[in-house]
Amino acid sequence: MSLSNTLKKQETTMATRSKSVLIEMLHQGIVNLKFTKSDGTERTMRCTLVETYIQPHEKKTERVKKSNEHTLSVWDIENNGWRSFRFDSVIEFNK
Repeated sequence: MSLSNTLKKQETTMATRSKSVLIEMLHQGIVNLKFTKSDGTERTMRCTLVETYIQPHEKKTERVKKSNEHTLSVWDIENNGWRSFRFDSVIEFNK
């Protein structure tokens, strides 16, 4: 295996590990997440996947959102709503 392929494999492994760590942290509590939005601006968001923080809402349509392994929808604590981000746009995250 070439050095280039080895480095790509290590990057993929680290990215996968970071993704699983982030998801676990979101299920445990509130996470401070900094990422680059699709328009190129940076955003910091306090978010979670803990059900006790998520406000119930009435579903307005029967639409089912297609799953995407590259993005994640989270509850934005400060704006009281669902927001999504791309994993590859994450700059940093912490509790």
